[in-house]
Amino acid sequence: MSAASLYNYSFPSSSLNKSPSKKATLSPSIFNRLNSSLPPPPPAPRLISKDPVFAAPAPYITPTLRREEMGNDSYEKAVAGLAKLLSEKGNLEAVAAAKIEQITAELQTVDGKVAFDADERIKTGFIKYKKEKYETNPALHGELSKGQSPKFMVFACSDSRVCPSHIIDFQPGEAFVVRNIANMVPAYDLTKYSGIGAAVEYAVLHLKVEYIVVIGHSCCGGIKGLMSLPEDGSTSTEFIENWVKICLPAKTKVKAEAPSAEFLDLCTLCEKEAVNVSLGNLLSYPFVREGLVKKTLALKGGYYDFVNGSFEMWALDFGLSRSVSVRDVATVLHWKL
Repeated sequence: MSAASLYNYSFPSSSLNKSPSKKATLSPSIFNRLNSSLPPPPPAPRLISKDPVFAAPAPYITPTLRREEMGNDSYEKAVAGLAKLLSEKGNLEAVAAAKIEQITAELQTVDGKVAFDADERIKTGFIKYKKEKYETNPALHGELSKGQSPKFMVFACSDSRVCPSHIIDFQPGEAFVVRNIANMVPAYDLTKYSGIGAAVEYAVLHLKVEYIVVIGHSCCGGIKGLMSLPEDGSTSTEFIENWVKICLPAKTKVKAEAPSAEFLDLCTLCEKEAVNVSLGNLLSYPFVREGLVKKTLALKGGYYDFVNGSFEMWALDFGLSRSVSVRDVATVLHWKL
C-alpha cells in the first residue's frame, strides 16, 4: 500500500512497495524470526553513518524505539530487511506485512502505554465519519456538491472543548462557521482583521444567511487573558493581547458593575458581555445593517456552559431612528436550558 493511498484514505487491498529505494540486508536475528526455513542472508553491511538505510512509508512506522528489546538491531534496519525480502520473495508478502505490524506495535509504546499516533487518529476518525454519516445520507452530500445555502453564520471560540457542530448538532451545510480566540467580532475596518470582514461579507451577501450567532462559553482562556491585561496597556504577546482588546468595553463594563466580584466571577460575566460587544460590532458592517433593516437578517447571542451542561441564547431587537440608522433598543429573547 503506498503512503499516498493511505493518506487519501482510499483503502485498497494491502500491498507493500516491492521496489526498495536503497539496498539493505535483513539482520540474521530478524530474518530468523520471520522465516526460519530460508537460508540466512549475508551479514548486514557496516554503515559509515548511523542513518537508516531505508525509509519505510510513514503510515507503517512512527515508532518510539525501545532499545532494550531491539538490542543493536534498529527498527529501521528490520523494516529495510523485510522490504528487501519482499522484492526477492513475493510470496512472503502477507507474512512480512503481519510482522511489520507486530514489530510496530511492540515498539510504539512508552512506559507500557501505546504512543499517540496522529495519522492513525485522523484516519480512524474519517473512517467512522464516512461509515456513520457520509454513507448513511448520500442524498445530502449529493446536494451539497452543488453548493451551500446555510441559514446560520456562527462565530465560536477556537477552544477544543466547544465545537459548535457538536454542541448544537449542526449538520454539513447548516452553518458557515468562523472560529477564533474568544469568539470575537471586530468592528468594520478595511485595513485590519480583513479575514473576519471577508467572512461576514461572504456569509451575508453571497450565502444569504438568515442568522448570525455569536457563541461564548465557560472557562474561556481568551476572556481570562482579557481580564488579566495590565492597566498600563503593556503586552507580552505578539498577537493574543491585541486581539482580545477587541472586547475591552466588556471588561470595563463588568468591572464597573461588579467591582467587588472575584476574578473568576468577573470572567464569567465578561464571557457573556463580550458576546454583546461582538454583536454590537456587527452593526458597524453596512451589509449587516441593511439586512437588519430589511428583516432578512437577525443577530443572536449564545453562551455554552460546558461545566454544567447548559446553553443560553438571546436576541437583540433593532429599531429605526429618524435618521434611518439601526440602533439596539432591547433584549427581547432570553432562554436557558
